[in-house]
Amino acid sequence: MKQLRDGDKIISQVKHIHMIGIGGSGMCPLAEILHSKGYILTGSDNNESDPLKRIKGLGIKVFMGHNPENVKDSELVVYSAAISRDNPELVAARELGIPTMERSHLLGALTRCYDNVIGVCGTHGKTTVTSMITQILLLNKMEPTAVIGGRLPLINSNGIAGNSQTMVCEACEFVDTFLQMSPDTAVLLNIDNDHLDYFKTMDNLILSFHKFLAMSSKCYINGDDELALRAAKGIDAGLVTFGFTDKNDYYADNIKAGKFGFCFDVMQNGKKITGIELHAPGRHNVLNALAAFAVCSEQGVSAEGIKQAIEKFTGAGRRFEFLGEYNGFTLADDYAHHPTEIKATLNAAKQLSYKRVIAVFQPFTFSRTELLKNEFIEALSVADKVIITPIMGSREINTYGISSEYIAERLPDAVVVDGFANIADKIIEVADKGDIVITMGGGDIYKAAHIVQEKLG
Repeated sequence: MKQLRDGDKIISQVKHIHMIGIGGSGMCPLAEILHSKGYILTGSDNNESDPLKRIKGLGIKVFMGHNPENVKDSELVVYSAAISRDNPELVAARELGIPTMERSHLLGALTRCYDNVIGVCGTHGKTTVTSMITQILLLNKMEPTAVIGGRLPLINSNGIAGNSQTMVCEACEFVDTFLQMSPDTAVLLNIDNDHLDYFKTMDNLILSFHKFLAMSSKCYINGDDELALRAAKGIDAGLVTFGFTDKNDYYADNIKAGKFGFCFDVMQNGKKITGIELHAPGRHNVLNALAAFAVCSEQGVSAEGIKQAIEKFTGAGRRFEFLGEYNGFTLADDYAHHPTEIKATLNAAKQLSYKRVIAVFQPFTFSRTELLKNEFIEALSVADKVIITPIMGSREINTYGISSEYIAERLPDAVVVDGFANIADKIIEVADKGDIVITMGGGDIYKAAHIVQEKLG
């Protein structure tokens, strides 16, 4: 029995929960889980979206817009990190004495309702590996519950409420939210220099990952990642390593470029288990598939069952997601917003048979852009041509003096374009037959790709 934390008891004491921002990618799967457990749910949101349509399809009452009246009958109000403290529904909840809970605390409480929680953490690849594990378990009739940071095409959703005691969760390190969880199995993919506006130093970041691993009874670690190994130092739980080298428990051998991604042999302790042909491009997806294979193998799924499910995996939504061919060029979209991810995505595109790779990049937050500006320049230089949007500040004010022009001026063929309609026009203008255009970023750059689809579709 998992030990409850302060605030967990409220989940067992209430029936009616109201969720502010219920259509958000992080809130939608939690709403589905709560709905499956019999809670009376209401929610509110400012924007129509596919996740919101899914929520309404479950029969959950959704209010468009935020209004104090929306919370009056609820016993608990849940809100996402994107909701400001002066939100009228949050203010009303405080005035009425209704308990409130931030989304990560609710997710943490829900992980203590399942006996077998798999938490996938790391700077890069979380969504892909969480999606792979979920797809493998679903296609092998293991009925998991899942909370994913992106859309899994198999279920056309960010999550699902299953009928087993297994829960698969993407575990995000941002502001230490993953430490609210109680994982039984932890998967650590890698550690890179991100979110240092919060962590300040790499040592602090590594320590947080160490704390996450320490909560688990089984850990799967990228044995080729030096910082991941540092985070695992002193961990008593059973350690399983995966990677490209044969020092790992699971490793890839005989790696070759295929038509849609890499082909490789899965090796365990020197013995070939099976061969896999990926349908998700990029060498980094070999590592992601190995992580998912190792976890699911020890969850009791057969090697053949894992192989078949992985070979049907074409990527999570916004993870090198092919959107179609227009005017002879291919259009794709990717969530890459850190230089390491950008470089991996662009290198993956370069390994395919396109004439030119055109990157359309939206920098996300001023602090990250300033801190990693040289790394962004290096990563974007992999592309043949670059279109950059102004920096999306999100929660920040630009006190750094950084701009997209700074990056564009240091690339051989780059231009800054403002406005999604203008970006779409620029894409149509510069993309030739045989090129691939990839919109990239952690914000809403995908809207430019959608405008291209509307204009040329």
